[in-house]
Amino acid sequence: MSESGLGDLEMICREAGASLLGVAEIEELKADFLFSPSLLEGLTRAISIGFSLSGKVLETVEDHPTAIYYHHYRSVNFNLDQTALRVAASLQKEGWQALPVPASQIVDWEKQQGHLSHKKVAVAAGLGRLGRNNLLVTPEHGSRVRLVSILTDKPLGTTPAPDGAASECGNCRKCLNACPAQAIKERPEDFDHLACYEQLKAFRKAGYTSQFICGICVRACGGSLKPG
Repeated sequence: MSESGLGDLEMICREAGASLLGVAEIEELKADFLFSPSLLEGLTRAISIGFSLSGKVLETVEDHPTAIYYHHYRSVNFNLDQTALRVAASLQKEGWQALPVPASQIVDWEKQQGHLSHKKVAVAAGLGRLGRNNLLVTPEHGSRVRLVSILTDKPLGTTPAPDGAASECGNCRKCLNACPAQAIKERPEDFDHLACYEQLKAFRKAGYTSQFICGICVRACGGSLKPG
């Protein structure tokens, strides 16, 4: 877990079981946030928090999402949101502004966009880099993490990128080969969001879950930042 003078905020995250913690400067990211500029005025930092997913639960995900993965996914998101609320409350108690952004609140399903991209915030906070699967890939957990972000005006020190964070996925194409929608391409910027969305709709129509989730590429990526 990264440290950046977070003090009590880091303790809150540790006690909640967070696996990853970092701080990003957000001025260059704001253009992609789906918030009004007036709301973001004065907010200069994002605290990125990550929780690792259960490897055993992910083993149940083979060619479709499972009921236990769906429950685990929701439970981790709930824990993330509760942790973000505690962090925001602590910041506000100190007199700072704080905007906790929900871990999994999609506002545009076809583009798979939330109010902001938690993965891009996490990359800026030094927690990993964007992999072929268009997800955050971390040194410790691969893509087997869920994320939440808190925006604040507290001038926290930012966290550096981990060793190898600028590297690509190397020869690893596990997620590309596993994707049933063939949405994953060689480059993350070529990821086919519409194909992914259509696959999510098919999974839900088949009755596997009541939400648009998959988990197949997440299970495939338990890797690291080291190419290979």
